[in-house]
Amino acid sequence: MNNQIIPINHERICDCPKTHINCLSAKEWLKNQLGVWQFTYESRDIRNKELHPATFPISLAKRIISLFSHEGELVVDPFVGSGTTLVAAKDLNRNAVGFDLLKKYIELSQTRLNQQNLYTTTQQLAIEADAIDIHNYFEPDTISLIWTSPPYANLLNRKRLNKSRRDRDNGQLNKIEQYSQNPRDLGTMNLQAYTTAMGQIFENLLPLLKRKAHCIINVPDFWWENKRVTLHISLVEEMRRRGYELRNTIIWDRTNIVNRIGIFGYPSNYITMGTTFEYLLDFWRPADD
Repeated sequence: MNNQIIPINHERICDCPKTHINCLSAKEWLKNQLGVWQFTYESRDIRNKELHPATFPISLAKRIISLFSHEGELVVDPFVGSGTTLVAAKDLNRNAVGFDLLKKYIELSQTRLNQQNLYTTTQQLAIEADAIDIHNYFEPDTISLIWTSPPYANLLNRKRLNKSRRDRDNGQLNKIEQYSQNPRDLGTMNLQAYTTAMGQIFENLLPLLKRKAHCIINVPDFWWENKRVTLHISLVEEMRRRGYELRNTIIWDRTNIVNRIGIFGYPSNYITMGTTFEYLLDFWRPADD
């Protein structure tokens, strides 16, 4: 056995029938079938961009984890960032492991977990490691869900400029919010290099997923030099090439949590703002591959 293998449980501990993919009731299932989702933040959420430049609500992670796993099963986040996936997994009694390239985010994740007084029979671990090496930490066919919001290529690796027709400074003006300048950081890469790197990471992870287990990736599209960069399309094509099957595309409608959207492009260049919606790309490992 590989001596890097993490000793963590991956079997369900609930009493659900074997054919069920989650522990949800029929009423809860119906609510999740809507293809456009909204979420709100709670007091435990990280909103301070000085701590992390791109976070998502605990409520988003909890819905994904509830929908695609059972209690006791193993959830993996290859880009754990501020640790929201681990917090949600602890709330829901799932085993979970999150990885990040940067030590400061591993420490932040651990701090958030330590602040929870919730008793659970499961483990949640934060590990400092490059995502390309994650396949060394698990046995094949043990992961029930991969859920992550990865770096968005080099979207954040530039100064924040105010191109809106509103005069405003929200604290981000002229700042580079990127996680790091480490060349292994996916957030420093152009779209082609990023897509290839993501493809290799997830190809390595594919054999670790159980058959028909899901992999959910949260990404936006964005504008670069007046051209739309279709990050979600690039990732769908790459993931298919690497053996994944696209099952669903869910829209995360962010309009209820975005403050003061600037007037961009008016009156001659219409663009939809990436800050108001993002994609939740739902893949799985096919039953036969």
